[in-house]
Amino acid sequence: MQEITTETLQNGNYLLYIYTPFCGTCALARTMLEKIEQVHKETIFYEMNASLHPDFMRQQQIESVPCLFIMKDHEIKEKVYAFQSIPNIYNYLMEYKPELFVKN
Repeated sequence: MQEITTETLQNGNYLLYIYTPFCGTCALARTMLEKIEQVHKETIFYEMNASLHPDFMRQQQIESVPCLFIMKDHEIKEKVYAFQSIPNIYNYLMEYKPELFVKN
C-alpha cells in the first residue's frame, strides 16, 4: 500500500484504506489488503491515516475505521466498514477493479 497523494485524490479513481494507527480491527483489515496485494504483486490500495486528515473524514462523511473508500470516476461508489474476509474484498475488486483479473 502507498500513502494517497493529493494528485490521486483529485484523479477520482482509487481504492482507499482509511485507518488509525492504534486500531486493532484496522490492523486485521490491513493484513487482508496486504495479502491481496502480495498475490497480485502490485499496489492496489492507497492508505490514509484518518487522524491526519480530519477535513477529508468530515467532507466524505466517513463514519468509522477501518474503511475501504471506493471512488470511481469522481463518484463515491462504496464505503466498506465491515471487511469480513479476503473473499469479501475480492467481490469489491471484481466490480471496481476488474482489470486485476484479466489474463495477459
